[in-house]
Amino acid sequence: MGMKTTTWNALAEPNRLHIVELLREGPLTVGEITERLGLNQPQASKHLRVLSEAGLVEVHPSANRRIYTPRSEPFIEMGEWLESYRRLWEERFDQLDDYLKEMMDKEKDPV
Repeated sequence: MGMKTTTWNALAEPNRLHIVELLREGPLTVGEITERLGLNQPQASKHLRVLSEAGLVEVHPSANRRIYTPRSEPFIEMGEWLESYRRLWEERFDQLDDYLKEMMDKEKDPV
């Protein structure tokens, strides 16, 4: 399974990562995000557009406000991708452990 580069690129920028962290606590408007991060509205909107295009957040219009929420799918994908690496490294460490035990046994009891 491959990870979309755009996901990582979008989250690599500190303000965007902070926006996603804020949205984990609950939906927010552009104004609330702007206020909490000390950004100006055009900056916040630009970051939200990048996050939206990467599929990390979605926008819900409500009257004259735009409310942003995180999308779970990309984060589930990221978790699965990282988990696949964790399993791979655990297998490699197990193999290394077996190999080291074998070497120690040979040193204790040379043939």
